[in-house]
Amino acid sequence: VQLQASGGGLVQAGGSLRLSCVASGRTFNGYSMGWFRQAPGKEREFVAAITWNAGNAYYADSVKGRFTVSRDVAKNAVYLQMNSLKAEDTAVYYCAARQSMVISRTRGGYDYWGQGTLVTVSS
Repeated sequence: VQLQASGGGLVQAGGSLRLSCVASGRTFNGYSMGWFRQAPGKEREFVAAITWNAGNAYYADSVKGRFTVSRDVAKNAVYLQMNSLKAEDTAVYYCAARQSMVISRTRGGYDYWGQGTLVTVSS
């Protein structure tokens, strides 16, 4: 299983970015997909997750109302639409896959990880 994240970049505060994570190697029926981020000097933290089958979405409180996670079953891809970005959203963002229809908010709950994409928000 390979996860390829993309879409990061430099954006001004208040702007938007859309991250993509394309999965290869298998279909993700029965899986959950998560987005995490890691800022310099900090632990990797949960951002959002979505169940592959039902498309149920979950968010960290810090991004609720600003970020939207979605998936495209036909393209085997997961997206993270990030709006109203803040300087504190600056981090490397990772997508991950979990072999369960129940999401996890912990790093250890995921079985496969992408390589990360850097998001920098200037204030």
